[in-house]
Amino acid sequence: MSEMQDYKSSLGDVASRKFETFSYLPAMDADQIRKQVEYIVSKGWNPAVEHTEPENAMSHYWYMWKLPMFGETDVDRILSEAEACHKAHPANHVRLVGYDNYAQSKGAEMVIHRGKPV
Repeated sequence: MSEMQDYKSSLGDVASRKFETFSYLPAMDADQIRKQVEYIVSKGWNPAVEHTEPENAMSHYWYMWKLPMFGETDVDRILSEAEACHKAHPANHVRLVGYDNYAQSKGAEMVIHRGKPV
């Protein structure tokens, strides 16, 4: 049986907090993020970009960057909106969401840029 790996995470240490499955892995590079956006588009989900301050990241409510991109299938446009959000709020975490309008829930959600805690 393999050993369980312990991931150090503390509510008091903002930088150590985990958000979703991908946060336990090394940070995604641009190509990996692109593949995630392609997956969201291939499923027919509506992409959206959200952001929040690192100290508020555990809250259920993140700020929405513009409106969800209903029906958007251009991967480059989605990535440019995520990048624009990151440039406008460099200290904030930025997350990409894929809304599944059939199941009326989030089909995918991942932090693609981590802000630096103050």
